[in-house]
Amino acid sequence: MAGNGKNGRLIRTAHHPDETKVNLGNRLRRIEGQIRGIARMVDSDVYCDDILNQITSVEAALSGVRKGLLEAHIRSCVMDQIEEGRYEVIAELMKTIGRMSR
Repeated sequence: MAGNGKNGRLIRTAHHPDETKVNLGNRLRRIEGQIRGIARMVDSDVYCDDILNQITSVEAALSGVRKGLLEAHIRSCVMDQIEEGRYEVIAELMKTIGRMSR
């Protein structure tokens, strides 16, 4: 789906089920809290190894969100566009997966 944003630019939108959005939102808010915790650790001169372990935990959590969103994207956005004959979405998806694999 798409709409017009600022300056007349086309903005694409997703259309995921509410359950998916709630799940991803909850996970992202937990990650946001972890990031704030890491910032407090740095401010409090917590031992570097402990901070690095927390950063690794955040990276793993973000990876889970990325995988979940990719699956939702393929099952909804990509499938819908393929069903509409808009096969250019495959090239876009391949570029996205390539960026994720770096």
